[in-house]
Amino acid sequence: YQPKLDLGTGSISGVEALLRWNHPVHGAISPDQFVPLAEKTGMISEIGAWTLNKACRQMQQWRSDSVAIESVAVNVSAFQLTSPCFFDTVRDALDRYDLEPSDLMLEITESAAMRNPELTLVMLRKLASLGVAISLDDFGVGHSSLAHLKQLPVCELKIDRGFIRDIENDPEDIAIVLAIIALARATNLKVVAEGVETAGQQALLAEIGCEAIQGYLIGRPSPPDDIAAIASSYEAKRKNFEVSFTRDE
Repeated sequence: YQPKLDLGTGSISGVEALLRWNHPVHGAISPDQFVPLAEKTGMISEIGAWTLNKACRQMQQWRSDSVAIESVAVNVSAFQLTSPCFFDTVRDALDRYDLEPSDLMLEITESAAMRNPELTLVMLRKLASLGVAISLDDFGVGHSSLAHLKQLPVCELKIDRGFIRDIENDPEDIAIVLAIIALARATNLKVVAEGVETAGQQALLAEIGCEAIQGYLIGRPSPPDDIAAIASSYEAKRKNFEVSFTRDE
């Protein structure tokens, strides 16, 4: 899991569940390698359902332990979005672990959403009507069609890390990020910057109005106990700041 920091509140607003395969012979295998193979062989539905349930169970555990995490995000493939049983898989996972739909966010990429737009749109609208949040991942590097964005029932845009890497030194990256933030505000969407690795990047993004960030600066992909520690640390900082601010007043 990797945490996401709300720049307005200073709290960990959510986490993204990241699938990793530690092979006994070949070691760590990237999702870029095994997910396309899983889609090709038809195993992605089973793997996706396992991942979704694992993330929901972990969210239930964090809630039970009073860990300050608002929601868990799970990545969804194009294959899952066109599967007739996917809606039931999501609903059953929420029921199984006694979660509200708002406790879950599903992340899709622009390319996945446009693979089969008619079926995908129907599925996403059903999920949104259930109350599940939809996030558009890697925004800016896919189709980036405003017509498509208008149709998709998304509530969040995630700015691709490629625009964040050199944002402190590249005026073009700043211009692109500013444009995405303006677009998000105009369409009433939240905006998250991915790949944030330095305090300078965080400060600049906060200055230009980015609402949340995700990246190694906040936390690397980590086991659940480490995520709980990170969330508790940021929550303690937030409360200390509030106490200090009140005293100053």
